[in-house]
Amino acid sequence: MNTDLRTLSATEWDSWLGCIELAFGGVPLSPESRELYAALAEPQRALGLWDGAECVGTAGAYSFRLTVPGGAAVPAAGITMVSVASTHRRQGLLTSMMRRQLDDVRSWGEPLAVLTASEPGIYGRFGYGAASAEANLRIDSSQVGLALPPGTDGVRVRRSSPQEALDACEAVYARVAPDRPGTLVRQPGWERVPVSDPESSRGGGSPLQCVLAERDGEVTGYVTFHLRPGWDGAVPKGTVAVRDLAALDPASYAALWRFLFGIDLTSVVECGSRPVDDALLRLVSDVRRCEVRVRDGLYVRLVELGAALEARSYRAPVDVVLEVEDAFCPWNAGRWRLTADAKGTATCRRTDDGPELALSVNELGAAYLGGVSLTTLAAAGAVRELREGALAETSLAFGSDAQPWCPHGF
Repeated sequence: MNTDLRTLSATEWDSWLGCIELAFGGVPLSPESRELYAALAEPQRALGLWDGAECVGTAGAYSFRLTVPGGAAVPAAGITMVSVASTHRRQGLLTSMMRRQLDDVRSWGEPLAVLTASEPGIYGRFGYGAASAEANLRIDSSQVGLALPPGTDGVRVRRSSPQEALDACEAVYARVAPDRPGTLVRQPGWERVPVSDPESSRGGGSPLQCVLAERDGEVTGYVTFHLRPGWDGAVPKGTVAVRDLAALDPASYAALWRFLFGIDLTSVVECGSRPVDDALLRLVSDVRRCEVRVRDGLYVRLVELGAALEARSYRAPVDVVLEVEDAFCPWNAGRWRLTADAKGTATCRRTDDGPELALSVNELGAAYLGGVSLTTLAAAGAVRELREGALAETSLAFGSDAQPWCPHGF
């Protein structure tokens, strides 16, 4: 088979997107979703595989900035829309696209690539590590109470249309983004995504609704959600499906959840993605009635190892020589000395000194945002300590107070 791998041209967009639709079940996107994806597309960063006139493989890369420990926003390629036609599987096409894509990301000067995986077993062989997790919640709001912090009663909640509240919500998002590793800084145009509301995405619920939290006339939080009416005989059993929620302070945060728990004719609050250390889990009276399920979230790939490790801050001073395995991006392989001072500022340089920790780039990707402990990875046999004490020192330095979480889908 002779396939042609090339950068997408604007005229090939519909064929390219059609290949993705077939790979993900053959259900066409709504016209609204197609228009939004087209508006956000970066064809010069997208790859297509062509077998004659047929598109049989796709891979895109948005230009993002990712919040890392310490609050810096680091350039990162947001890998997306990866597919191979079912007629062309097991022919090395995915590998060829991943090879070309990572070479491209390196040429763009972006030290990181990130993605969310449709299937978790795919991307490890290309050097990606699962760096964050997300909690899915289904809360029995008829039985679960909330322990409200001081000041909650002083927060006003009011309804607004999602479009009218957009600027205020985006201002809150921008303020909280540096505090949570794994958050994508909102790029121009992407503010449309949180308020995109095609009927096909509502799960049988209402159009998207929005409520703002305010204190002294300032917007201090927001929540967007759908309502799904339901009845059990004569008893209302509606569901509140939360889409996005963020707040600047504990009282505003609690006030929004109290509103959601108290919506008439509902008894369930569902959240599709929350951080695993969400403060909500400390506010609820009965966590067992919250049906918490944890799954993998953001996958991180260090494209330029030295630049990536220097871009984040460290929780404690460290001086360690890493022996890194990276067969897919061999420019990362070898020994690196990572040094961070008491302020967390780091340097990472090639060295001929003896190795003190041995690991692959997958483990570095998993640990990069501070949510996966190198000590845990060592217990799984994925990290080897070659100098006594090096593992504990390095694991502490890589940690983060807030668990990483990516609330920004792509």
